[in-house]
Amino acid sequence: MSRPQTWLNEFKTFILRGNLVELAVAFVIGVAFAAVITAFVNDWITPLIGAIFGGKGAFGNLSFTIHRSVFRYGDFINVLVTFVAIAVVVFFLVVEPMNYLVARMKQGQEPVAEIPPDVQLLTEIRDLLKAGAT
Repeated sequence: MSRPQTWLNEFKTFILRGNLVELAVAFVIGVAFAAVITAFVNDWITPLIGAIFGGKGAFGNLSFTIHRSVFRYGDFINVLVTFVAIAVVVFFLVVEPMNYLVARMKQGQEPVAEIPPDVQLLTEIRDLLKAGAT
């Protein structure tokens, strides 16, 4: 088989690996989820904060100027709020349930203590000596 044909087969194997496909699906879902959260923050949370604090509710236009240099920090606030919202949702809808399930699965299972080889050998010697003494 020629080298390009081998590369093609290796590439096909790589692409069709289950983990890679699952990762791609997770990435696409994550991007879509981030878009939903971004829209939620921009359309609901930001105006709500603006209504509470008496502003227009649009952080994107906030800025300050120093020596004719404009620092636009409003968009950063929107992105920060979006990040925190995504982190909260992921924590409470993914991490916490997974931690609960893992703890529940481990409940009732005693960890098996692995006996070091030297202790196993000494135990066997002890048992043999006991058996020979009787």
